[in-house]
Amino acid sequence: MGSAPITCAATAITYGVPISTLPIHEIIPTLRTQLASREAVVLSAPPGSGKTTVAPLALLGEPWLAGKNILMLEPRRLAARLAAGFMARQMGEEVGKTVGYRVRFEAKVSPATKVEVVTEGVLTRRMQDDPELAGVGLVIFDEFHERSLQADLALALCLDVMTGLRDDLKLLVMSATLDTEAVSRLLNNAPVVLGTGRSYPVGVEYCPGAPPAQPQPREIAKQVAAAIHKGLTEQPGDILAFLPGAAEIRHTQALLTAGLPPGEIAIHPLYGDLSLTAQTAAVQPDPKGRRRIILATPIAETSVTIEGIHTVVDSGWKRSPQFDPNSGLSRLTTQRISHASATQRAGRAGRRGPGHCYRLWSMGEDHGLKPFDPPEIMSADLSQMVLDLARWGVHKPDGLRWLDPPPAGHFAQAQSVLLTLGALDRQGHITPLGKKMAELPTHPRLGHMLLGAAKHNATDLACDLAALLSERDIIKGRERSADIEDRIHALAAFRTDGPAAARALEADTDGCRRVAQTSRQLREHLPKPARPKGNDKAAPAANAGELLALAFPDRIGQRRNEGRGQYKLTSGRGAVLPAHDRLAGQEYLAVAELDAGRIEGRIFLAAPLAREAITSLFDARLQREEKVFWEEQSGTVKGQRLLRLDELVLETAPLAKPSAEAVLTALLSGIRTLGLGALPWNDKARELQARIICMQGWQPEAGWPEVSDASLLETLEQWLAPYLTGMRSAEHLKKLDLFAILAAKLDWQQQSRLEREAPTHLTVPSGSKVRLRYTPGEPPVLAVRLQEMFGLADTPRVCNNTVPVLLHLLSPAQRPMQITQDLRGFWEGAYHEVKKELRGRYPKHHWPDDPWQAQPTSRIKPRK
Repeated sequence: MGSAPITCAATAITYGVPISTLPIHEIIPTLRTQLASREAVVLSAPPGSGKTTVAPLALLGEPWLAGKNILMLEPRRLAARLAAGFMARQMGEEVGKTVGYRVRFEAKVSPATKVEVVTEGVLTRRMQDDPELAGVGLVIFDEFHERSLQADLALALCLDVMTGLRDDLKLLVMSATLDTEAVSRLLNNAPVVLGTGRSYPVGVEYCPGAPPAQPQPREIAKQVAAAIHKGLTEQPGDILAFLPGAAEIRHTQALLTAGLPPGEIAIHPLYGDLSLTAQTAAVQPDPKGRRRIILATPIAETSVTIEGIHTVVDSGWKRSPQFDPNSGLSRLTTQRISHASATQRAGRAGRRGPGHCYRLWSMGEDHGLKPFDPPEIMSADLSQMVLDLARWGVHKPDGLRWLDPPPAGHFAQAQSVLLTLGALDRQGHITPLGKKMAELPTHPRLGHMLLGAAKHNATDLACDLAALLSERDIIKGRERSADIEDRIHALAAFRTDGPAAARALEADTDGCRRVAQTSRQLREHLPKPARPKGNDKAAPAANAGELLALAFPDRIGQRRNEGRGQYKLTSGRGAVLPAHDRLAGQEYLAVAELDAGRIEGRIFLAAPLAREAITSLFDARLQREEKVFWEEQSGTVKGQRLLRLDELVLETAPLAKPSAEAVLTALLSGIRTLGLGALPWNDKARELQARIICMQGWQPEAGWPEVSDASLLETLEQWLAPYLTGMRSAEHLKKLDLFAILAAKLDWQQQSRLEREAPTHLTVPSGSKVRLRYTPGEPPVLAVRLQEMFGLADTPRVCNNTVPVLLHLLSPAQRPMQITQDLRGFWEGAYHEVKKELRGRYPKHHWPDDPWQAQPTSRIKPRK
């Protein structure tokens, strides 16, 4: 183990520190001066300087504000609530008077509110409803270095407002660690105000843990728990441990609870899905004065300060979604943190004095950490952002000014999803349905489901499904099924029979409470369903699978034949379920949650879906087509009628009378699949093909047709198709006369010329007609018995007497005795040696001493 000092400081929201003593006061005069003369300012100040809670109040009385309000963006709900609460206490007021907050589904504001702390999505929605931001004089972006997607979008929209609608609106971008030069350039070279903070040394101790691969939650929990025990022994004060997510927090809490004396140490989890009461309890001192262990996700890096922390245990991991634009899916991965995050985390130990940090990785790994985390806009699903932009009137990202423009592939993929949902038209403009979806505080997919549920008499179920998919999974068993009906059943049990009934179904009661609350809040945003008039009966209520199909039309899964749990999605992508899952035998699924996977996505949440429901829900998108194809197994052209939804074939039926054109196309495809060898070639046809190719090589300018196998296979439509009428199988192809078909590629003059210049036979001195053998790229071969060539001085030639043939001079037994293109040279030289050998082997034959004067013969001896 090694140790090294680092300089660090605490973050913005503080408890128990007099506001007048915070370092931010030193730069408030400069900040006021710059904002008075400029439209935007960048403030960079270390954690603990007080910028979050001092700057908004200090600027309230500025003349340029002219009584207008201040909006301050916080990246997290917990930070927004705590910041508003602290500022209100400094003014001796309740939250909701001068200082208030507004987060998703919750607001504490009043007509007297002058400083409103909001989460980023709230600001975007407010700007959509009121593009001029009437009554707002200053927008503050706090903790901007986190570079959330919504923060980047909100800043781009604010800059657009300042360009065309509000020349008096001002911006203040605040951060602890930030590339101030890049932000300044984006804000028209805005001035940068630098602040200072308290710095206390933090000793860093490297305790190597899991290798930098993909550790499991229980491995991380075990290492963190061991480091916490070490910290309790070696260090004073409270301990803050950073873990990737809620699963690791629960495992660590269970290990600590089992290994520590009961009641002596307070253990608090801290992550975004906890109730406000639990989150507040985690960040405040223990009322009984006990030492505390806070088990936190990265939420505690910058936005939240926890008093009394002396020791930090940093697992070195974070969990974040990685979006794949090719599949349209995100994969939640556990990754190493950046060096900036490691510094921020260690800084939690130096809030009030010297501290200590245990890093569960090696010093060598530390040098390999990335300097900063990439902006979320580079790796996120952009569906919500693209819908917001379309509502704003922007159809391409270059219509706004960005610190980092959204990737083109991600943007296009999001537009494709929104087009499928009916939120955008093909030109990228928002539709009336899209406008309604954008007004709902949910992802566009869930908004589409909520709006469509009213037509299917299932609004309450849709709200439950949207809430279940917006929050963490309420079923906690390790062998939990992917069936979302389990979650619906557990939620119903929680509502009717209480927490004990939910626990009996392995459900998390806090999660059930949170989902039930979110469902109620979503219901309030939807119009009440109209009651049936007169004797009209309400339509049958849609089930979970049908509703999920409205949200995820590109994730309808059809079971494949490969095995249980193997599915193909409407997008064409593969997806899998464990074979033991009860849904694995369903013919169709509506898949709500799956990861991108490396080859196929793993399904985490889904519901059964009837084929009849698919055809009813997506009737307008169904494609009815006739398919004529080559079936390789039978070697026949087959026809089918198909009912298709994107990449899924829902129905097939035989096609009795496919069109002749379709049959021909399929047959040609079959020939290409089988290869040219599937045609009924014979020696005569192959010989003709070789003669034409040879002539083409000898006379390249003469216009001979291309007849090589490769060329013929490529041009089947031109030379073979006219002869395939009425044919539809490999058996039918046997009737073809390939010699006649190839010969038809030659006009009359070419046919005559071919017979004359590349003849099939040559007449030799003996009077015999001997066949020539043609091979492309080689001279033609004339294999003839030596005795038949007596008296001939010159080698025979073809192609208008320009190409000598290659003579294979044979023995009486048809074995080559000499291969030559120089017949004269053979008679004058090698013949005399060959003659001796032939006389010995074939004494009855005539082997004259003078081949020039000898009579050629095809017999043993010449006729007298």
